[in-house]
Amino acid sequence: MEIGKREKSQNRKKKRVRRNQIIIAGMLILLIVLLLASFTLGRYNIDIKDLIVYMGKKLGINLELDQIKEHLISSVRFPRIIAVILTGLALSVSGASYQGIFKNPMVSPDILGASAGAGFGASLGILLSLPTIMIQLLAFGFGITSVALSCLIAGIVGRRENVTLVLVLAGMVVSSLFSAFISIIKYVADPYAKLPEITFWLMGSISDAKNSDLIFIIVPVVICLTIIFLVRWEINVLSFGDEEARALGVNAGQLRLVIIICATMLTATVVSVSGQIGWVGLIIPHLARMIVGPDYRYLIPATAILGGIFLLLVDNIARTVMPVEIPLGILTAIIGAPFFVFLILRGRKGWI
Repeated sequence: MEIGKREKSQNRKKKRVRRNQIIIAGMLILLIVLLLASFTLGRYNIDIKDLIVYMGKKLGINLELDQIKEHLISSVRFPRIIAVILTGLALSVSGASYQGIFKNPMVSPDILGASAGAGFGASLGILLSLPTIMIQLLAFGFGITSVALSCLIAGIVGRRENVTLVLVLAGMVVSSLFSAFISIIKYVADPYAKLPEITFWLMGSISDAKNSDLIFIIVPVVICLTIIFLVRWEINVLSFGDEEARALGVNAGQLRLVIIICATMLTATVVSVSGQIGWVGLIIPHLARMIVGPDYRYLIPATAILGGIFLLLVDNIARTVMPVEIPLGILTAIIGAPFFVFLILRGRKGWI
């Protein structure tokens, strides 16, 4: 009887693994199809044939393509589409990672103040009329600084007891502090020149993404994602508690520190280019969890792909649905807020 039950359990696990692998592969195919389709969307007409010709030219085939279309594909739509995918991917994986280490499904990437710190850095750079690259570096630097400050406060106050709770509370305090600094900058900024630029940046948009921006974000994003991907199975162990994790050979404190550093780097890097885009890191991990389950071995890759799909869809809507482009942060909030209510109702019924 026990052998039969064990075999049934193993068969169920194999089916679940196979199902998750098929789902993740299907998501990846959907992302590639959506990526190619996104090149054809916009106010200037580009069809699949033009895209194929452009790709052929890049492969060395002697083909003719209108110079305007070639410039539009290579310097406008390509950096924007790739930046959107990287942003959605980074924010969603960051959110899933934070939710795993804090064991709280309502945690988002800005829980430790990374978004507020990056927003302050960018606002300061805009106020001082700095070059774009300096604005991005300031946003990145203050995003990292805000999380470091949260960790420092938690380390001083926590005293190894309730460190996770103290860390979240410290993050809320630091986030509020940097939000107040942003308000001061908006108050003293020129209302006709600087204030609109600061406000638009804080709404979140990737409309001005350039190939140089990709160079700025792709290296830290790939490195941090690789690290999280390699330790994703250990995040499952944290759900059992620190003592059980230690018994299984996992240093819980060290793992949390690594994931906090990587998730913060992911958030600060993409926010420094895209501005503040909320809700992605909160709702996408939940959607992925509904599809592939809570196992982080499959949740992390599913979350990454689904985050890219989601934000690419939102960006396509933002640049095509109205004559004037809608900031991404507005659309993600419109979608994310009702979904958050859904999660609350779900929690009341005991489903999470």
